[in-house]
Amino acid sequence: MIKAEEPKQAHDQLTVAFDVCTKFKDAYFEYKQRAKGQWKITTNALFVRLDSFSERCQDIMHLTSTIIQFSKLQKIELGNTKGKTLTDIKEQIASEFDKAVEEFTSVTFDIMDIERREFDDHYFKFRQRMKELDRRLASILTQGFDDSDTIVGKFKLLDSFEGLLNRTIIQDELERKHITLLDLYKQDLKVVSTIFIEGKILVDKQDEKAPISNNLPPIAGALNWTKGLIERIKEPMDKLLQLSQSVQDREEYKDVQKLYASLYKNIKEYDDYKIKCWEAGVTEQTDDNLNKFLLVREEPTPEIAEGFVRVNFDPVLIALLREVKYLQLLDIDVPEKADALYKSVNTFRSQKGNLDIIVDIYNEILKTLLPVEKPLLADRIQRINKALEPGISDLRWNSPGIDPFIKNAMDVVTEVDELVRLMKDNVRKMQAMMLKWQDSLFDRRMKPFPPDELEQNHQSLVGPKLEDIKVHGKEIHRLLKVT
Repeated sequence: MIKAEEPKQAHDQLTVAFDVCTKFKDAYFEYKQRAKGQWKITTNALFVRLDSFSERCQDIMHLTSTIIQFSKLQKIELGNTKGKTLTDIKEQIASEFDKAVEEFTSVTFDIMDIERREFDDHYFKFRQRMKELDRRLASILTQGFDDSDTIVGKFKLLDSFEGLLNRTIIQDELERKHITLLDLYKQDLKVVSTIFIEGKILVDKQDEKAPISNNLPPIAGALNWTKGLIERIKEPMDKLLQLSQSVQDREEYKDVQKLYASLYKNIKEYDDYKIKCWEAGVTEQTDDNLNKFLLVREEPTPEIAEGFVRVNFDPVLIALLREVKYLQLLDIDVPEKADALYKSVNTFRSQKGNLDIIVDIYNEILKTLLPVEKPLLADRIQRINKALEPGISDLRWNSPGIDPFIKNAMDVVTEVDELVRLMKDNVRKMQAMMLKWQDSLFDRRMKPFPPDELEQNHQSLVGPKLEDIKVHGKEIHRLLKVT
């Protein structure tokens, strides 16, 4: 068995030897020309052995390159309905090839000795066997080609036999299948063209049936969709560009190339249009929304006299940041204004998140306080309103000093929230204790009792309850003081 690295090493060394022989002859003819007829040596007689050695090098180079090519058969696995059968045939071909190589390399003479003419017989026999194996291998390829249903599957099949496809017999056999590839690809281009025309109408209308992923914003989603269409048509086209020149000279190939170029151009122009439309409003949207106040106080209601507060971070700005994020993931350049904005996305996320917490706490306090409780916390609510006022009437999203404001407001609302929670919790505890006091202090029985016995029974029931009320009363006084 020949090791995998041996044919490659031998081929490289033979290439060097052949190049040396060629350059030697080139140098001879160059200096002979300079001598201007002074060299009277017959060229054929001079280089007869060198030419024979060069031919032998070429023969062995062909042998080693064939071994390198067929060594890839071991890694090939064919799929689809005929996959197992064709794989078994492929294994048989690989086995017969190994046997042919073993027979050729087992000769007892030095194959580089040009005096041993029996080499030609061995080499001729080897080449005849290789032609047969090439024909059988071409048959496997054509059957696997016909068995594959998709154009991608057909290209993958050809890719798996890469290195063997440039063998003359296999190449001639596959050239007939290339026309089928061109026809299939042409049909796929027409399908993609229809998908693109119909899809972009839905995208522009922002229809719910538009082919955009639910987790992507509109612009990035549209560009991601068109990117998928381009990838679908580009990969097969790149493969077709690698076909032989005879195929590329056919009218079918030129028609496919024109159709591809037209569709590719239309998709790219649509991408540019979507990006330019989006970029046109980026600067205006960014400046306007960053100039808004951090917080907005809503209109008062009969229940909430102060009015709730909400964070004034415009959804348009959120959508803009999402677009920039996904456009950058798609390696699409964004306007400088949008890029600068996105660099602060973590700052905005942190600030908005903290403001959301502050506002939620504040609104919850206003919503849960009872009318009788509000006077008790009037001064503290006033402290919160004072702490929030800069965010309502002074600080904007592009202002300095936002973080100190958030820290101060967070400290104030957290302190009041803890107090409200403590107060509410203590009230619930007091209510739970007093709830037990509503039980009757008299235990009515079904049969009559003598007065003394009734009094004794009543006292045994009242005594523990009075003690319980006394203990709970002290606890209630303690909770009132804590609050």
